[in-house]
Amino acid sequence: MARASAAERAVTEANAAFYAAFEAGDLDAIEALWDRTERAVCTHPGWGTIRGWDAIRASFQAILRSGTPGQFIVTSTEVDIAGDVAWVTCDENLWAPDAVGTVAALNVLVRDPVDRAWRIVAHHGSPVHAHPPEEP
Repeated sequence: MARASAAERAVTEANAAFYAAFEAGDLDAIEALWDRTERAVCTHPGWGTIRGWDAIRASFQAILRSGTPGQFIVTSTEVDIAGDVAWVTCDENLWAPDAVGTVAALNVLVRDPVDRAWRIVAHHGSPVHAHPPEEP
């Protein structure tokens, strides 16, 4: 990220840390990266929207218990920031023993007013089909 601001670098690092923690199966590290309030929301690919940190944590715990999370190769990352809110769009290219595919993801982060760390407040993942419908 050439000539990125300090905030853009911090958001990019927080986003990368999320995927590294998920790939490592480290629930504590995932938790440290999230806004742990009731305003947090998460939509895993194929799931309904989960609201509130406790339910989101339970969803990650269930995913991690179900087996090896696999490897994430994150591509097409774009970061935008407006004040203390940032959003990252990216493609999650997943390589796992039982799943290979791409998920288009949106991660929304907020800057914590106390420690100024960027934390994920929303994650939405949508599977990318090999042959998407043609645009109108």
